Amino acid sequence: MNLPVHSPAAFPIRAADRLNRLPTQFFASLVSKVNRQIALGHDVINLGQGNPDQPTPGHIVTALQEAAPDPLYHKYPPFSGFSFLKEAIAKRYLEDYGVRLDPETEVAILFGGKTGLVEISQCLLNPGDVCLVPDPGYPDYWSGVELSGARMAFMPLLESNGFLPEYSALSPNDVKLAKLMFINYPNNPTAAVASAGFYDDTIRFAAENGIVVASDFAYGAIGFDGQRPISFLERPGAKEVGVEFYTLSKTYNMAGWRVGFALGNAEVVRLINLIQDHYYVSLFGGIQAAAAAALTAPQDCVAALNATYESRRNALFGALSRIGWEATPSAGSFFAWLPVPKPYTSAEFADLLLNEAHVMVAPGIGFGTHGEGYVRVGLLSSEARLEEAVSRIGKLNLFR
Repeated sequence: MNLPVHSPAAFPIRAADRLNRLPTQFFASLVSKVNRQIALGHDVINLGQGNPDQPTPGHIVTALQEAAPDPLYHKYPPFSGFSFLKEAIAKRYLEDYGVRLDPETEVAILFGGKTGLVEISQCLLNPGDVCLVPDPGYPDYWSGVELSGARMAFMPLLESNGFLPEYSALSPNDVKLAKLMFINYPNNPTAAVASAGFYDDTIRFAAENGIVVASDFAYGAIGFDGQRPISFLERPGAKEVGVEFYTLSKTYNMAGWRVGFALGNAEVVRLINLIQDHYYVSLFGGIQAAAAAALTAPQDCVAALNATYESRRNALFGALSRIGWEATPSAGSFFAWLPVPKPYTSAEFADLLLNEAHVMVAPGIGFGTHGEGYVRVGLLSSEARLEEAVSRIGKLNLFR
């Protein structure tokens, strides 16, 4: 006998409040705009995103191919990752920066640097606490702070100060309540770099006020004009006050592989490992083996990639100068930070370039209030394509 099937009464599904507090995914809207133009048949030069355009070096791919059949990696890996990978990042930091790290207590393996940048807020912030955040800055800093229920206090990054925060200008009340701060050099989006003196000031400020420093070093391998970017951890006292986040995404064109690290203060590393124990069982072992191969092999591919970005930077800024768009050349990262001509806002200008020149750039307002007046351009296309993009923009006669 078949009984009648009754559908349950519909009821509304309500998201938790923490999800409703999340900022809108800025880059998703950029992709949507680009896709609409492509659907209309336009050849869009997309310079608005930060997705490396080169393939992962062959020796790293081969290392994954060789590791994938190993039955050891078909089981759950250790919760905090294989020791050989943590030892490899410690070796790399010692060779590149002279920084000694204990692989077991001062290195945490992450599912990409972005994950750690969100997790650290969950580890350290309670409702009512304050996090000091750069403005303009990487929008995913905001996500972790909002999920924690804490409040953000923004640190303006002004061109007049080399796009470095001025700690003396911050609200004393915000500093008193702050438990965490983010810094990021080479900087996304401004392409500025930090000096040793700035890091020393940051360490002193953090120690005096009991604030943990989260140094986002995602673009640490990319510096121009013969200048190697400085690691926060190189400076005396850094490990006492904070951690650095490093990723293989930019250094080795491994964005899709999702391998990153939190490095430095042992207690913060312990807390990140603790929260990850509840989220994950670490990365697939074959990827960990390939990541270790990337870190321990000769670093010629890193030097070659840096040279590629510098050549592209030079081509871009040479073309910009020819159309009268004056801007300070990038000091690091694979971005350029360009002023918007009057009378446009950054969003209006970005839309104009997309609709009229079919060139996508990222409006500065998407990185914070102090990003207004600028657009971010990625050095993630060939020199010829970058020069073509500028040529198209030049035909709009906005700069003469």
